[in-house]
Amino acid sequence: MLPLAVPTPPAKLLKKTQKTLFVRHTGNEPHTGTLTLGAVTFACALGRSGLTHTKREGDGATPIGRFELLNVYYRADRGSCPVTYLPVSPLSQSDGWCDSPEDALYNRPVDLPFEPSHEKMWRDDRLYDIVVVLDCNMYPAVKGEGSAIFFHVAREGFLPTEGCVAVYPEVMREILKEMAPGDMLEVCAE
Repeated sequence: MLPLAVPTPPAKLLKKTQKTLFVRHTGNEPHTGTLTLGAVTFACALGRSGLTHTKREGDGATPIGRFELLNVYYRADRGSCPVTYLPVSPLSQSDGWCDSPEDALYNRPVDLPFEPSHEKMWRDDRLYDIVVVLDCNMYPAVKGEGSAIFFHVAREGFLPTEGCVAVYPEVMREILKEMAPGDMLEVCAE
């Protein structure tokens, strides 16, 4: 398991109530959407296959449902620690995430090198410069029902994800200032 460290947020960011990020499909492409927090709405990227009620490993779809924001990882070499009430840990080059449905560590963080199929969390692109782990198929992790469904940084132009929800880095940092344990991301059916 990756170590977690909780930064102390500034006193002016006192958390008062549970918050929900609402995600909806918008536009003509299956991977375009919006993410709403309170009265503010931002563009976001969704999975290349759009939204689904029945998530399967590798289908490229973003699962419809309500998921708790669990913790945040970030690349310390690419930016400062995000300000948030969520637990935060820096990534290292040995961090991975198991996406092999046959492995006992399916949909869990792993240390690299790791023989079964996995995703590298230390990426050359910016997608995991800040990444929020969602409680999607986590407790318990059901074999084949999707892994590594995160809220992370979007590619330029909001190109599709593999099933995650993604926003631009400056938007991610603003959103995280408001997020705390128990807050949710809800992907709404069309």
